[in-house]
Amino acid sequence: MNRLSRRRFLRGTLNGAAVTVALPFLDTFLDGSGKAMAAGGDIPLRFGTWSWGLGMSKDVFVPKKTGANFDLPEEIAALASVQNHINLYTNFNVYKDDAPNLCHHSGWVVLRSGIAPASRPNRPGETIDVSIARKIGNATRFKSLSATATGDVRDSFSYEAGNSVNVPEWSPLRLYQRLFGEGFQDPNAASFTPDPRVMVRKSALSAVQEDARKLNQSLGAEDRARLDQYFTGIRDLERRFDLQLTKPDPREACILPEMPTDLPSGLDADLVSKRHRIMTDLMLMAVSCDQTRVFNMFYASAFSATTRPGYDKPHHTATHEEAVDPVLGYQPNTSWYTRRAMDEWAYFVNALASIREGDGTLLDNSFIYATTDQSFAKIHAIDGIPMFSAGTAGGRVRTGLHIDGNGTPGCRLGYTAQQLMGLDIASWGDKSNNTSQAISEILV
Repeated sequence: MNRLSRRRFLRGTLNGAAVTVALPFLDTFLDGSGKAMAAGGDIPLRFGTWSWGLGMSKDVFVPKKTGANFDLPEEIAALASVQNHINLYTNFNVYKDDAPNLCHHSGWVVLRSGIAPASRPNRPGETIDVSIARKIGNATRFKSLSATATGDVRDSFSYEAGNSVNVPEWSPLRLYQRLFGEGFQDPNAASFTPDPRVMVRKSALSAVQEDARKLNQSLGAEDRARLDQYFTGIRDLERRFDLQLTKPDPREACILPEMPTDLPSGLDADLVSKRHRIMTDLMLMAVSCDQTRVFNMFYASAFSATTRPGYDKPHHTATHEEAVDPVLGYQPNTSWYTRRAMDEWAYFVNALASIREGDGTLLDNSFIYATTDQSFAKIHAIDGIPMFSAGTAGGRVRTGLHIDGNGTPGCRLGYTAQQLMGLDIASWGDKSNNTSQAISEILV
């Protein structure tokens, strides 16, 4: 094979000046051994995820009644204010097949990717939010956004591929600056001035296209595929530049929030709650301003280390070390942590429902997919794992229901979500987790 020199740049000219764009690493670099209407038009459909860690206490979490008007046991009593906006899914299973049950890991990975991981460092594929963002996220400034209430960037449930994590924002101030600082175009502003820096960047990408075409002709099949993947990202970047150079449609729900003060680090439950609420409000306003249509909020990780004032064990430790109270029938302190998570899930849903859009709300125009990592954390159980959804996806989903999965794959909800978002998939999940059965009870 006639190899090129180890060129790492595409070259072109712009207004007589040299322009270069860096290339990805290619084999050729190696030697021979290597619906409602609102101001601005159609209201878009959004997809969000929400997650909490360490499951539930079954006897005080799972309602006795299925269908509508289900009862609210003690652990989910906080959901009374949002009961009509959500669906609760219980008795769904996660199957590990021939892979081990990786504690605090297998459950959420299957529910987010459809595939049981063989080892802890290996996430077997992209997560559901990434798949959906590829479908509906190209018309906005950010294809997707992620934030964590714990202040720990490692607490992410979003992966592009096996080991490519989407790092969440952890600071309210940093999130604000990213969303509403440099680069933000107020859709309701009276005037619009394109950023000249964006114009230069877009022109620079265009300037190297001819060099790219010539290079492509000289590459082997694997390198051409790799370069095509790379330029898919470049084309996506060009689309985003185009968006920044075009006056955005007005959005009546878009109200520029005040800059928050940053919060100290720490995992005290009250601090985590405060961070979660600030991050939620900022993220949802970004959605209202059509900065993104896909978003993830991570309340607590699968190894949740949230602490309770006056109690000496963080959440994860409590799940294993606290005894089941013989009178209550559950772990009271562990249950307290779950109840705090449900408080925040209720806040998240209410925040979506409070933002008016057209003749409905932001929640009406969204579908939210909420998961945890296991059912009974004390024994790392992944059978009977609970899930939630919220929102009607533009009127296509019934809410206010408790659905008993009867031991069917939890991937059914992920499959349903992707169909609602317009993905053309015949089934989703691997081996025993594979399903082509939508949750028809919720579909209008």
